[in-house]
Amino acid sequence: MKIYTRTGDKGQTSLIGGRVRKDDIRVEAYGTIDELNSFVGQAAAEAAKHEELKDMAELLVDIMQELFDCGSDLAYASPGAPLKVTEEAAVRLEAMIDQYTDEAPEITRFILPGGSSVSALLHVCRTVCRRAERRVVTLAAEHPDNPANPEVQKYLNRLSDFFFAAARAANAKLGVSDTEYVRSAEVFRKKSK
Repeated sequence: MKIYTRTGDKGQTSLIGGRVRKDDIRVEAYGTIDELNSFVGQAAAEAAKHEELKDMAELLVDIMQELFDCGSDLAYASPGAPLKVTEEAAVRLEAMIDQYTDEAPEITRFILPGGSSVSALLHVCRTVCRRAERRVVTLAAEHPDNPANPEVQKYLNRLSDFFFAAARAANAKLGVSDTEYVRSAEVFRKKSK
């Protein structure tokens, strides 16, 4: 089977149920999710190198499956298609955010990407995830007749928070300090016990 079809040579691509320009906001939205998924794969591969992060690596592979579901939900050219992403995906992320937040030291300053290579990659995932979310918001605004699955937008919003918490937890598990923004005053209040 050949992987090239030549059908996109004139700047169009197929959605499920139609064709659009390759720069259509729907294609931009699921394309950004695809880009994010590649970075998540890289983060998972890097995390798998560390025994302390094996569970995180497995979770990242699960997230890759869910991101593919997100892209699938966005690829429909007409409304009424069966959707894959449900509210449960975001709820599951919330539990993981809470767990990873508890595993990291208290935060007092803004955090810069860095520390361990795994943490740095998770911060790349966080920022690409935020861009994907912005693209989905634009899609919903520009196509009110066939908006994106609202659960995809919610999932991406939680996912970027997950990546932040996971990046900090990865550093903590590896015994590496977060990279703090040193020009910042202490802006976060300590938890009261």
